[in-house]
Amino acid sequence: MPKTILLIGANRGLGLGLTDEYLTRGWNVIATARNPSHADALTALKSDHAGQLRVEPFDVIDPKASAMLAKSLSGIAVDVLFIVAGQSKATDDPIHDVAPEVAAQEFLTNSVAPPTVAEALLPVLAPNAPIVFMTSLLGSLANSRGGMELYRASKAALNMLAIGFAIRHADRRVLLMHPGWVKTDMGGKNAPLDIPTSVKGMADVIDAQGSGTGIAYVDYAGNSIAW
Repeated sequence: MPKTILLIGANRGLGLGLTDEYLTRGWNVIATARNPSHADALTALKSDHAGQLRVEPFDVIDPKASAMLAKSLSGIAVDVLFIVAGQSKATDDPIHDVAPEVAAQEFLTNSVAPPTVAEALLPVLAPNAPIVFMTSLLGSLANSRGGMELYRASKAALNMLAIGFAIRHADRRVLLMHPGWVKTDMGGKNAPLDIPTSVKGMADVIDAQGSGTGIAYVDYAGNSIAW
């Protein structure tokens, strides 16, 4: 019986790459996009993998979306939940130059939404299903070198909130995943990693470290990251 992964935020970049990787591995994939009718790459994958891929509309900051998705997926046991969705705005601005509404949107999307969504989707997860949050090395206080202040702070906040989530759900395995510096719209063309290398590594790490309980902060190669 094929396993099922639920990917939140899969219409482009790493989410799309993870969709392709898991389909290639023979998994069933439930992939979300804010507007599936405009997710042409996902649609193409769906036609190439008949019966394996299901695409659902979802906006991580819509307070009603998680309950609607959980209802839509009722009766499906999800084996891995991976919340990929995130954003990076005002990348080069020091925090005092960032408009309050921009800062609030980034924290809502990157920090508050992932554990909130995970909480709401617990009813559709299999008992031992791990929960994976896409974070970044840039959220590590131990590795901070300045720059990208808003994004760094939002990912550090996600890490903290994920710890709280893991404590509340001590029977679950929680992974905070750094994908590496990857050639995506966010990572830019100078990044040393391509998407296939990153997503294959992340899928391997989930396979190796996704069982049991507790929380881990790791990269796509399985290396632990200092908090």
